[in-house]
Amino acid sequence: MQLGNVLPSLQTLLLFSAILLILASYGQRRRQDPNYPPGPPQMPIFGNIFQIDSKNPHISIQEVRSVRGGQESTSFVTGLPLIKEVLVNQGHLFVDRPRAPSQSYIFKINGLFASNGQEWKDQRRFTLMTLRNFGLGKKTLELQIQKEVIYFIEAIREEKDDGPFFFYSTGQPFDPHFQINNAVSNIICSVTSGKYEKKGDGLVCTKIFIAVVLFPRIMEYLPGAHKKLFREFQKLESFVAQMIKQHKEDQNSEEAHDFIDAYLKELSKYLPFCFKGNISSNLKENNLVSCTLDLFFAGTESTSTTLRWALLYMAFYPEIQGKIQVEIDRVVDHSRWPTMADRENMPYTHAAIHEVQRMGNIIPLNAPRVATVDTTLAGYHVPKGTRLLTNLTSLHRDPKEWATPETFNPEHFLENGEFKKRESFLPFSAGKRVCLGEQLAQPELFIFFTCLLQRFTFQAPPDTQLSLDFQFGLTISPVPYQICALSRETEPKINL
Repeated sequence: MQLGNVLPSLQTLLLFSAILLILASYGQRRRQDPNYPPGPPQMPIFGNIFQIDSKNPHISIQEVRSVRGGQESTSFVTGLPLIKEVLVNQGHLFVDRPRAPSQSYIFKINGLFASNGQEWKDQRRFTLMTLRNFGLGKKTLELQIQKEVIYFIEAIREEKDDGPFFFYSTGQPFDPHFQINNAVSNIICSVTSGKYEKKGDGLVCTKIFIAVVLFPRIMEYLPGAHKKLFREFQKLESFVAQMIKQHKEDQNSEEAHDFIDAYLKELSKYLPFCFKGNISSNLKENNLVSCTLDLFFAGTESTSTTLRWALLYMAFYPEIQGKIQVEIDRVVDHSRWPTMADRENMPYTHAAIHEVQRMGNIIPLNAPRVATVDTTLAGYHVPKGTRLLTNLTSLHRDPKEWATPETFNPEHFLENGEFKKRESFLPFSAGKRVCLGEQLAQPELFIFFTCLLQRFTFQAPPDTQLSLDFQFGLTISPVPYQICALSRETEPKINL
């Protein structure tokens, strides 16, 4: 057969295939339940993937109720009543995480974040019990946080002109990212593995992560920065596996010293029965790897990012920073370090931390859920398998809920001078899958924030205009910035 006769045939075949795909996509949309949540017009095959702004995905979907990427359908849940319906009232119908090809690279289907059913219940129950045993919600953990923040402050004030902290002591501009991240990660590392890991970020978070979440089947086959993210997760997984191996070799007592120790000891109880085939336990070593990674991310990324937003907002709003410092000086003075017991007497500071969380909005779309059965939501039909994202941006910036939704304003959380909880404030989500790390994050944020403002005043470098621009990765974080920490005259004595 001559080449000239083949080419027209290939062209015809490609054209015919494209037409079939377009017709199939159109037919699929025509067959879609007319009572399905509406969304913008979809492109054939690709759905709405190119209509999502990768720089501001949480903003670009504000008026969207559903999008499609290939065969994946995602519905966005907006407003407090519907968000509560999904997370709490009908939470048992939306408690599961969706399954996607990308999970073979990130989060797997194990651990605390991505597992479902009895496996998830077992992991969560054991983890919560173990963390409480190691001080979660107790004075012992508070002392550990306070100790870490004192080390952090000592580093900032260290006056060695040959060390990395020379610029801190002289009030010169510095980027707080590295030191904040290390200080926070040390706390969760000590709980999970009993060690301090001075490794910096260790993970490249890219804005393309949102595309992996929304359109996993398409992103699986496309090149790009998300592939680097996959590789970084695999490196971290190997690192944790090696850490577990070291724990096995070092075990020489009945007492568990950290989360990995406790998990391994619990796992050993089931092994003889598993070998005999008499029992099936969800406590498995691959779950231990995933749980440890989940705890590390939950205990580092969110708190570290929130603290970076906090320092930035303080420099941006010096009058609010001044009011907080007045309250700290009045309640704590300069003879000791702030503790969680002080929070009740510091409503303005407590409110300011909440406002940092509201404005920082670091997890704008919450973690994805999936409908486990065909159901109805707000009068719309939600088929089994539909992915749902609760739109926390719409909640935390809702003008019906907040007096000045786009402005940093601690008064949002105050009433007659007292701290006031707000039902429309859900940075840790709600319901059965409420963030496990909330009891760790709250004391970390309060103690770090108050100790830092007790010792320093944060402001923009000379002739510099700070920006509230953000970058999108696993969380919404501030773009890299430099800030000045000016020492306040009187300081409490350091006791470790």
